[in-house]
Amino acid sequence: MDGDESKEKNVLDSVMYSYATDSNQLEIENALLKETIGKLREEISKFKKPPLMVCEIRSVDGKHATISIPNGNQFYVEMSDSAKNIKAGDMVLAEQKNLTVIEKVPTSKKFNVESFVIIEKPTTTWDEIGGLKKQANEIQEVVELPLKKPELFKKVGITPPKGVLLYGPPGTGKTLLAKAVAKATNSTFIEVVGSELVQKFIGEGAKLVKEIFEMARKKAPAIVFIDEIDALASKRIEVGTSGEREVNRTFMQLLAELDGFKPLGNVKLIGATNRKDILDPAVIRPGRLDRLIRVDVPEAEGRTQIFKIHTRNMKLEKSVLVADLVKRTEGLSGAEIHAICTEAGYFAIRDSRTIIKKDDFLKGIEKVKQIEKEDAEDHVHMFG
Repeated sequence: MDGDESKEKNVLDSVMYSYATDSNQLEIENALLKETIGKLREEISKFKKPPLMVCEIRSVDGKHATISIPNGNQFYVEMSDSAKNIKAGDMVLAEQKNLTVIEKVPTSKKFNVESFVIIEKPTTTWDEIGGLKKQANEIQEVVELPLKKPELFKKVGITPPKGVLLYGPPGTGKTLLAKAVAKATNSTFIEVVGSELVQKFIGEGAKLVKEIFEMARKKAPAIVFIDEIDALASKRIEVGTSGEREVNRTFMQLLAELDGFKPLGNVKLIGATNRKDILDPAVIRPGRLDRLIRVDVPEAEGRTQIFKIHTRNMKLEKSVLVADLVKRTEGLSGAEIHAICTEAGYFAIRDSRTIIKKDDFLKGIEKVKQIEKEDAEDHVHMFG
């Protein structure tokens, strides 16, 4: 009997120990579940809370401020007690419903401008540009001479243009001219594409333009080259959408920078466009981009020079006559002639040759003209 009681006691102790262990384990698991539930509730609360809007302070008036929201609209709003040390130009967080300013945010207003533009010291020389002697002379007078001999203009008593507009069909050498004058004056070449500036930086375009010119002054002598300037400076009948308002602000900043230029300063602006007809007259009035230089498709003499430039390092068969190639490329741009020479070289490489034949050039001309035809058809299909 004593033995049976002892066994029962041991079993009971074992069961009680097991229950106690399970109870402790359950308490630990319960505590973990409560903690998890608490975190999940916090997350749900975050999801339910409306996001705050990032705005820029335009002016501060006691407990009120004028703010600019991302789409460009401005509002006169209240500031909460937590909004301290707020001044014009600061970036702040505001409630979306009533736009009350909550607090200042440490958002840098400075761009890393160099990551948005192409900055280089060009190597293109005047000898590498064919068929643009007249345009080269003009840009040398307007850009190169004032940068190299400013004292000459002071003695004569005239002020050179602050900038130049190069206009004409694509591929005619506008960028090459800008790079060549930068090389000739040992200037920093800062290239900006107008359409990219408009598309990528809605809400920030004007600031970026300002900082591009600040950088140009620091890296002077410098040439700021804005390709597709018509994307920024085209005529606008009405400024309705927020995007149009932003483009207009960017354009106004560009004009402000031009107006701030010194005619004999060491920063020059060169704009380029295929569509001079749609430009706003404000950008080409006297005192801004008032020297207009047309860069057209080259005539026969120009095409001869371009062919000689692009074939001077090529081994040509005697049957290759530049005069014959010039006749066959009427109406083609300098860029297209360059493409023809490249294609001719590829046809020779495919035949394992280093000497280029006349037939290679003829095939190159045919291929480039076909591409031009397809591009024209695509344009008609897209725009009617």
